[in-house]
Amino acid sequence: MKFIRNLFFTLLLIGVLTPFAILGYFLKEYSYDISSLIEYKPPLTTKIYDKNGEKIASIFDEEHRYYAKFDEIPPRVIEALLAIEDTTFFEHPGINVDAIFRAVIKDVQAGKLVEGASTITQQLVKNRLLTREKKISRKVKEVIYALKVELSLTKEEILERYLNEIYFGHGYYGIKTAADGYFHKNLSELTLKEIALLVGLPKAPSTYAPTKNYEISMGRANRVVSRMHSLGWIDDATHTASLLEKPKVYDDTLTQNSAPFIVDEVARRVADMGITDFKTGGYEIHTTIDLKLQEAARESLKKAYDLSVARIKASTSSKEKVETKTDLLNGALVSLNPKSGEILALVGSVDYTKNSYNRATQGRRQPGSAFKPFIYQVALDLGYSGATELVDIARTYTYYKNGQEQKWQPKNYKNSYKGLVTLREALVHSSNLATINLVNDIGLPQLLKELKKFGIENLPPDLSVALGSITLSPLQLAHYYTSFANGGVQVEPVLINSIEKGVTTLYEKEHKSRTITSPAQAYIMTTLLRDVVTRGTGKSAQVNGIEIAGKTGTTNNNMDGWFAGYSPTIETIVWFGNDDNTPMDRVETGGRIAGPAFAMYYTKALELYPQIQRKFDVPEGIKEIVIKGEKEYFSDTSKPPRIDAGGETQESLLF
Repeated sequence: MKFIRNLFFTLLLIGVLTPFAILGYFLKEYSYDISSLIEYKPPLTTKIYDKNGEKIASIFDEEHRYYAKFDEIPPRVIEALLAIEDTTFFEHPGINVDAIFRAVIKDVQAGKLVEGASTITQQLVKNRLLTREKKISRKVKEVIYALKVELSLTKEEILERYLNEIYFGHGYYGIKTAADGYFHKNLSELTLKEIALLVGLPKAPSTYAPTKNYEISMGRANRVVSRMHSLGWIDDATHTASLLEKPKVYDDTLTQNSAPFIVDEVARRVADMGITDFKTGGYEIHTTIDLKLQEAARESLKKAYDLSVARIKASTSSKEKVETKTDLLNGALVSLNPKSGEILALVGSVDYTKNSYNRATQGRRQPGSAFKPFIYQVALDLGYSGATELVDIARTYTYYKNGQEQKWQPKNYKNSYKGLVTLREALVHSSNLATINLVNDIGLPQLLKELKKFGIENLPPDLSVALGSITLSPLQLAHYYTSFANGGVQVEPVLINSIEKGVTTLYEKEHKSRTITSPAQAYIMTTLLRDVVTRGTGKSAQVNGIEIAGKTGTTNNNMDGWFAGYSPTIETIVWFGNDDNTPMDRVETGGRIAGPAFAMYYTKALELYPQIQRKFDVPEGIKEIVIKGEKEYFSDTSKPPRIDAGGETQESLLF
C-alpha cells in the first residue's frame, strides 16, 4: 500500500509540476534576445563601379550579399516562394499547427526526425538565430522564437529579411545576389522560370545548384511553376511557356575582379577616409576608371614588357642572367583626363598575380629627363622662347662632400655636343649639358623657387635637379604633368567619384586645381613636347591620326625608363625598371621600352573612342613665326628674338 501511495503522489506531483515546467521553459526561451533579427543588419557586399557603371568588383568578407528592400522584390518572387515553401504564410501566426501535427505523426512512425513543418518565419529564425541540428529542443526554440518574431515584425518585414538572409548556393546570400550571380540580372528583369529556380534553391542549395546540376535544378523550378499553376496563380499559357524555358546560368567565381590594382587602391583610400567596414558595409563606390581603357593599359604594358624580354633574351647568352633580368623587370602605367583629373586607367605591374605591389602609386623612382619640361616651363615663363640659344658644351663642376672636393662631369647621350643649340632643340634631343647650362643661366636659387609653384617637394638643392634626380611615383608625375596638358592649370588626380550607402551619399569628389602658367605659355611647352615625339627622343610614342606631346626619361645606367605624354584629352605616364634598382639591359631606354607601351595604349584608345579630339587647340596670344625655315611659337612673355644690328626685331626679318 505504501508503494502505491508513493507512486500516486509522485504521479500527482509530476502532473502538477509539468505544466509549470513547460511554462517556465517557454518563458525562459521567450525572453531570448532576437534583436539581431529585429534590427537586421547583415554583412553586405561593397560594389565598385567604373565611370560608365560597369562593375569592377564585389568586395565582401565571409558572406557575399546584396540587399533588396521589400518594394524592390517583384510580386512574382513572393508568389513563387509562398507556393513552394509556405502557402498560408499570410494567415498563420508564425507556425502552421496542421503541418506540425502531420510532421509529428510521420516522425513518430519513423522513430526519428524525418520531416519538418517549418514556416518561412521558422526558417528565418533557424538561419539567423539557431543551428541546423535536428533536435526536439531546437525545434521547440524555433517555434517559440517564430511566435515572438511574428509579434515584432510585419509579414512584409519577415519576407524581406528571409529573402536577404537565406543562402542560395555558389556563395550567394540573398536573392538579389543570386539573381546577379546566376543570371547577371536585376530582380526586376527575371523571368518566371528564373524566379522559380531561385526560390527552389534554399531547400538544398548544393543539390539544386544550377551551375553543377542544371537538369535537377530545372526539375525543381518546374515543380515551383506547376505548384503556382495548381494554385491558380498563373494561367495555362504562362505555365506552359515557363516549363519550356531554359535560362542561361553563369558560373562566375566570387573572386572575379577585373581591375585588382584599382580595387586595392580604392581600399587604401577608403581606409584613409576612416571607413572601417569596407568589406561588410554595403557601399557603392563609383570610380573614375574606364574599364575598357584599363584593359588596354594592362595589355599595352604587358606587350611592351614582352618585347623587352625578347630583346634581353636575344642579347644575353647566359640563361641564368636572362632569368634574373626578366624576373626583376617591371612596369607601371597611369592615365588620366588632364582637365578633370579623373584617373582613367592605373596598372601597378605587368602581372598582378605575380606581384601586387602598386608601382604606379607607391613606387618612387627618378624621372630623369622626363623632369626637364618643368625646368623649361620655368624658362619660358621667365621670357625664354623656343628660339633662345643655349650653350651645349661640356663643363666640369667642383663641389665638396664631407669636406672632400668632388668633380662632376655630366655628359650628353652618346657624348654629342653642338656648341650652341636652341631651347627647342635642346629639349627635343634631351641635351643634358644645355639643360644644366640653362639652370646656371636662370640661377639655381631662382629655379628652385619657381619650381615650387608646381607643388613639387624634396627638390635636390643642386644642379642634379636638371637631370631629374628627384624621386616621384608615376601618379605624382602625372599630377604635375597636368600643368602642361591642361593649358597651364594643374589638376589633382581623382580616383573615386562618389561613395554611397543606401540612399546616402557619403563622399563626392572635389575638383582641386592651381594655376601654374598661362594657356599660351603652356601651349608653347606643348609644341616643344610635340616635336620630341615627331622628331626627337620620343619618336617611338608616335600614334597615327592624333597629336602627341611628351618626354622620354632614362636615368643613369638605364635604371629607369619613362615616357610621360599626352594627347589633347588624355595624359599618360609609363615607367619601366628593375624592382631592385639595378640597371635594365643597356638598350632599354625610356624611348625604347616605355614609348611603345604608350603608343600601343593610345592606338587602342583611338579604336575604342574614335571621336576623341585629335589636335591641340591653339589659345589666344600665340604668334607663329618662321625662323630659318622652321616654325616657332611666341607669346607676349616668350617674345621673338631680336637681332643685334640697331635693335630691330627679328620678326621683321624672318621671311
